Amino acid sequence: MAVKSTSSTTASDGAGTFELKAAGFTLPIIRLLDSDIETVASRLGAKVEKAPDFFRNTPVVIDLSDLAGDQGSIELPRLVGLLRGYGMIPFGVRGADAEQMAAAEALELAILRESYVKRTKSAGELATDPEPELVPAAAPAKTSDKPQASAETAQPRATGQSGFMLITKPVRSGQRIYAAGGDLSIIAPVSSGAELMADGNIHVYGPLRGRALAGMSGNMEARIFCHDLQAELISIAGHYRVSEGIPNELRGVPVQIFLDQKILRIEKL
Repeated sequence: MAVKSTSSTTASDGAGTFELKAAGFTLPIIRLLDSDIETVASRLGAKVEKAPDFFRNTPVVIDLSDLAGDQGSIELPRLVGLLRGYGMIPFGVRGADAEQMAAAEALELAILRESYVKRTKSAGELATDPEPELVPAAAPAKTSDKPQASAETAQPRATGQSGFMLITKPVRSGQRIYAAGGDLSIIAPVSSGAELMADGNIHVYGPLRGRALAGMSGNMEARIFCHDLQAELISIAGHYRVSEGIPNELRGVPVQIFLDQKILRIEKL
């Protein structure tokens, strides 16, 4: 999701002690479809076990908008404790009712209005409510066990066969693609702030400027191949390296990324 301030004004105190600026940030969303904490803990725990480094110190927004009626009763303190226990940093809530907002304020969480997290399309612009495109590689139609992005999110078009997903359009900042159960191939640029995830290998036939996480299901034989490495983060089965840890001589050239005795290696192709 994109959290954007409503003002573009830059303010500074007279002594130059600090500067207050408007800025935009992309944050993952935990959209709750079930208010039973035990069920949430079980399913979330299974996801975190597959790639613990991916979730560690990740700020998240809790989306309560799909809980209604009896489902709307959620033990927010337990949920926040659960997320923190998995290494995540709960940032705020959206879609909350009055009772939930009061609980969120007591926990010192931000209350996000819909205007902060979603915009409609303007000319040449995408709605900024990106969530993971969780498409099993065996069936590229949206059949994931996670909530899907809305039609307005305008994710890149995916085609594929069993065990393979192909993305033919650029992956823009804030977009997240997950090839569940197989490989992911991108024949277009991947922008900074975009995120690629696959249970198998990842192939990028163009610049890779975002984050790429292969072997999400724990497959230590998975690899990442790209024609132009400029990534913010690369990961194989939870073993990762950030941009600062990528040698200059391996930037901007075709490479393969793999695990060797649980050590992440980057080699020129």
